Amino acid sequence: MYFSSSQIQQLEKRYRANLINSLSGYKSANLIATKSQDGIENLAIFSSVIHLGSNPPLLGFILRPTSATRNTWDNINTSTFFSVNHVTQKIYKQAHHTSARYDGKISEFEKSGLTPIYKNDFFAPFVKESPLQIACKMRNNYYIQENECRLIVGEIQHLYLPEEPAKDGWVDLSKQNTLSINGLDAYTLPKLIDRLAYAKPNQETRSLLDE
Repeated sequence: MYFSSSQIQQLEKRYRANLINSLSGYKSANLIATKSQDGIENLAIFSSVIHLGSNPPLLGFILRPTSATRNTWDNINTSTFFSVNHVTQKIYKQAHHTSARYDGKISEFEKSGLTPIYKNDFFAPFVKESPLQIACKMRNNYYIQENECRLIVGEIQHLYLPEEPAKDGWVDLSKQNTLSINGLDAYTLPKLIDRLAYAKPNQETRSLLDE
């Protein structure tokens, strides 16, 4: 199957969205929780959360054009605080429901059946049902001229894990049934195949799981 640039542009809108969103591979599934200045808790699922750096510890995610109402953006823009919460096999249907367009005065926590929880006086709530929770403070945002989206850069302030990481700091997400997203709406359960040692020139690649 082949698509030229002009053919892609002529595709039906939903077909094109499903096609292009599938091309980058499996993506992370996360719930981003925020709170308005009026105390209304917001929750939305994102498949664009990415690692940006370890020192300082930075995460990023993409917001769709803010010319339309975006409760997540409004809340982060005013408070700078948000939490990132992993989606697992147990809660993926509730998590997906947060993509529904509710009015800013309505909490997606209530509508999805998920539970807000607060820790260490952090302004934004966390998702109680999520085993891995990350508290972030927005450090910057970058307007993407080509499609009017925004890259939000957040620095990790607090980190809550279900268990102690491996001796080298690695977190085995498969133990928690953390899901990934294929395209826009397909939820998948990754399977650990191997961990490989740091690659060095002229040395055979070896497995860390054999050690």
